[in-house]
Order: sequence, then C-alpha cells, then structure tokens
Amino acid sequence: MKKILISAVVVLALVGVGLWQFGGSAKAAPNVSFTALDGRTFTTSDLRGKVVMVKFWATSCVTCIQQMPDTAQAYEQYKQQGYEVIAVAMDYDPPAYVRNFAETRQLPFTVAIDSTGEVAKAFGDVKLTPTAFLIDKQGHIIKRYLGNYDKDAFKRTVEQALAG
Repeated sequence: MKKILISAVVVLALVGVGLWQFGGSAKAAPNVSFTALDGRTFTTSDLRGKVVMVKFWATSCVTCIQQMPDTAQAYEQYKQQGYEVIAVAMDYDPPAYVRNFAETRQLPFTVAIDSTGEVAKAFGDVKLTPTAFLIDKQGHIIKRYLGNYDKDAFKRTVEQALAG
C-alpha cells in the first residue's frame, strides 16, 4: 500500500511540474469541435499542419490568469511559424466573464467556450485548470501540462515541434 501511494505521489509530482508525457508513442488528439467567442467553429483536424496548444482554463483559476501573459507572449513569438493556441474555457465559467476577460486583456489567440463540457471530456475528462495539451503538426498529443510549468522547457518543446 505504501509503495502504491508513493508511486501515485511521484506521478502527481511529475504531472504538476509538466513533465508527464504520453510515453514513447504520441496519442492522437481527439477530433472535437470548438466554438470560438466570435462564433467560428472548427475541429482539431482543421488545425493539422500546425503545432497547437489546447489550454483548459477558467476565469476563477488564479494560476490560469497568471499564465495568460506568458501564453500570449509564446503565441506572438511562434504564430508566424505555425503555432496556434486555443484557450478553452470550462463549462462552469460564465460566458460573459470569459468574453470580458478575453476582451479586456486583448488576448491575441482563439478563446473557445466548452459550454457542454464535451471538449474537456474528450481530452481525458479534464477537471483541473490549467491543463494544457501540446499537439504536433500530425495531430498527436506530445505533451500534457497541469498547473505551472517550466517556461524555457516549454519553449524548447514548441520549437522542436515546429521544426518537425
């Protein structure tokens, strides 16, 4: 029992620092439909050929709010190379709060609302925010981030994915 508990703590620690990866073979990202704040709809497969960060967040999540400037900075730095960010607001987040946050902060990337919770479910039943998935050009999840993460390591991973 002690060994199992210690193993669970180690896995949670790895997930918490953003080191959890999907093993040697990357898992295909689910093909879901997103609805952006501007009303556009698109699917994961529409984003093939780009490196995509799908980030689940909420306006009530302190860490999510703290990460938004870094998310915007990375987007601006890499968008010309084919990097895309989809910030998916959780189903419990009031759409008016999400819209207000995105507009007042002038978020430069796409903000979507998961009003039914189906997108979060498809990505492994995401409940905790921030949770983010980095998807390569072929549509495979190459990294999952939960909570805070090392910004330099993140940028190196994005750069490798963009070069691939």
